[in-house]
Amino acid sequence: MVVAMGTLEVIFYLSNCGVCLFLLSFLIKFFSKVWWTPIRIQSMMRSQGIQGPDYRFYHGNTKEIIHRATNILSNPKKLSHQNVFPTVLPHIFSWVKLYGMNYLSWHGPEAHLVVTEPNLVKEIFNNKDGAFPKPEPEEYFKKLLGDGIVTTRGEKWFTLRKLSNHAFHAECLKGMIPAMIASVEIMLERWKYHDGKEIDAFQEFKVLTSEIISRTAFGSSYMEGQDIFDMLIRMVVIISRNKYKIRIPGISNLVKTADDVESDKLEQGIRDSIINMMKRREEAAIMGQSSGGFGSDFLGLLLKEHHDDNSDRIISVEDVIDECKTFYVAGHETTSSSITWTLLLLAIHIDWQDKARKEVLELFGQQNPTPDGLARLKTMNMIINEALRLYPPAVNVPRQVQRQVRLGKLILPENMVIEIPVLAIHHNPQIWGEDVHLFKPERFAEGLAKATNNNVTAYLPFGLGPRSCVGSNFAITETKIALSMILQRYQFTLSPTYVHSPITLITLCPQHGLQIRLQPLHLG
Repeated sequence: MVVAMGTLEVIFYLSNCGVCLFLLSFLIKFFSKVWWTPIRIQSMMRSQGIQGPDYRFYHGNTKEIIHRATNILSNPKKLSHQNVFPTVLPHIFSWVKLYGMNYLSWHGPEAHLVVTEPNLVKEIFNNKDGAFPKPEPEEYFKKLLGDGIVTTRGEKWFTLRKLSNHAFHAECLKGMIPAMIASVEIMLERWKYHDGKEIDAFQEFKVLTSEIISRTAFGSSYMEGQDIFDMLIRMVVIISRNKYKIRIPGISNLVKTADDVESDKLEQGIRDSIINMMKRREEAAIMGQSSGGFGSDFLGLLLKEHHDDNSDRIISVEDVIDECKTFYVAGHETTSSSITWTLLLLAIHIDWQDKARKEVLELFGQQNPTPDGLARLKTMNMIINEALRLYPPAVNVPRQVQRQVRLGKLILPENMVIEIPVLAIHHNPQIWGEDVHLFKPERFAEGLAKATNNNVTAYLPFGLGPRSCVGSNFAITETKIALSMILQRYQFTLSPTYVHSPITLITLCPQHGLQIRLQPLHLG
């Protein structure tokens, strides 16, 4: 009995030691991650001349970032393009002025190097030796886009990029123009009931761009894809409100928040809807209802690749789903943003609205736009370029340091995140001149090189390098068609009810919509 008791005591003692060792190991790793490593990196970067706000235990600088953003959004803004950068990225606006063009900040214990120096930006985007890949997406963002072309890396990215390049090749793009025109006509038919009245152009363009991506990429209509779009938008809202929240490793996996539960349901709902869409297309191909097999649109190309037994790079069902999610989001978010802000600028600057309309009428008259005519829209090109400079869809682009690497004269530690605030670069007077905050499309009259004083890496509406936006030409073509057809039919002015409050969800958008007053155009 005594021996048995002694054995139990030893077992109890050893188990306690095991628990203590586990807790000690956990605490060492935890404090290394949230204290020692950040302090070491901060010291390392400061020794190289990179300053920034001090690291705060565990939360980093996120509390200050949230506080600045909340204060900005609660105060009404004057309608000025000068307010865009300080409104949308108030922390970066302040810290660039305080610490210089490149500085270090903290998203929790994760080091973020903010880079606005064009030469360094070019080096990062070119990513010649693979040192600056896209970072692993946050949990909610992963649920939104999965492991598609925007988030994936390596050989899989190369395969998906090749497919996307084919889908949005110039000749394929030409074939999409009739569907784009038909979608704009549907929107303008609705507008007939608003002649002389006010519309929310942002809401109208969200429907329009959703309709266009549905028709051109998935062979359906907006009404068919409406459930998918609605779920995607709800997911975007969840991402936005969790952007700067820091989660405790381990604990966050055990305790699900309301947003975790909702995002799980949305992810499953989106997946089920896309699976059903795929099944309908596959059934149509089997029944011979489609003369081109699975079809020649983006979904058709994905399904063809998925079913191709001769391909050594067969993509899975999950790959098809993730690519569909990516193009549903990117295909309408980017374009609805660019059309909205361009229309705002033309509503404010009536002289440029008149110039654009004159060009459109000279090229097309009252006929629908043609591919050749779209390529000859010089004034429209200048206007769109300037709108994308002042209001770029993506305001901040992340990259990750894959391993310890040299960037310019700096030595960067592995796993650091690099932020490239496009808005800061587009609004930098040292690059664009003292009139940087003015809407001046003529700055692009002689091309991008002249507009940027030969610093073309300072213009980044669709990124740069091998991972630049594959749908940029699609977005520009869509924008040109929509604006041309609106200009043919309407004069428009900004409503007095419009409140200028640009915010970022996935892309830059007007927080309170874009209220426009329409007047039908009467041509003699």
